[in-house]
Amino acid sequence: MSRKARLSLRAAAAVIVVAAVLVGLVAYLRTVNIQVLNPKGTIALEEFHLIVFAAALSLLVVVPVYVVAVAFAVRYREGRGNATYDPTLEGNTKVELVWWGLPTLLIVVLSVVTWLSSQTLDPYRSLGPSAPTTTVQVVALDWKWLFIYPDEHIASVNRLVIPEGAPVRLLITSDAPMNSLWIPQLAGQIYAMPGMQTQLNLKATALGSFTGLSANISGAGFSTMNFQAVSVSAAGFQAWVKRARGSAEHLDAASYASLAQPSSNAPVSYYVDDDAQLFETIVGSYHQGSSAAVGMTAAVAGGGRAGPAHEAA
Repeated sequence: MSRKARLSLRAAAAVIVVAAVLVGLVAYLRTVNIQVLNPKGTIALEEFHLIVFAAALSLLVVVPVYVVAVAFAVRYREGRGNATYDPTLEGNTKVELVWWGLPTLLIVVLSVVTWLSSQTLDPYRSLGPSAPTTTVQVVALDWKWLFIYPDEHIASVNRLVIPEGAPVRLLITSDAPMNSLWIPQLAGQIYAMPGMQTQLNLKATALGSFTGLSANISGAGFSTMNFQAVSVSAAGFQAWVKRARGSAEHLDAASYASLAQPSSNAPVSYYVDDDAQLFETIVGSYHQGSSAAVGMTAAVAGGGRAGPAHEAA
């Protein structure tokens, strides 16, 4: 067999192997639900595009490196006597430009993309006035999530219901160890910290139920600290609000003190929100000397949970 024929066979074999790997990878991805690769929100979609772009750009370096590594191993393998060693490549300007210039160019491109995306995907940036914004106050507890809807005067545990296609603003804090809220199919993760308020804006582009979770280890019940983010129609959202307002449970200082006790696998439950300042009280309870801290101390003295006030002290 001629040398040209052998090279053709090797090239064909390499193509077949690469194609088989790609087909296997596509088949695998179709059988599993990798949530970050299945976006259902405007922010998650932009993040997906970034992942694909960064991966494709990286392949421009990775693929040639592996091709050259295999080619060198084949060409200069032991026993091959007709391979010429040419040390004059050292200091070769053209070669130096290739192996230093291309990676540098890729890093510059990634830096520009990272800078621009950091501005456009700022979690505090509003997603526009296309529809009224739904505000939800989020409190990370041990080990459950409390969602308070201040405009609707309701609250829910481990269930976030949002209108599809409308902007949603999450105001996030913690009344337990530091945590992190993440809904992979809707937006990136953002931290929930005691005594502080962070913010996350998102918008669902499809109806459905999407898994939300804790992305920060926070104790024994961390692994079950999950919830469902449910995207419904505008009419469905109003119907859900009406049902929640019919709950027999009321959220006030006393019921919150009971709710905030550590527990795992908390069931979904709904409350009528009787305390319009509860979220601000939770945040302020970690600030010594604030009126919220004084109020929480009074609640503890009256038999409530000895959490925020003692931790603030």
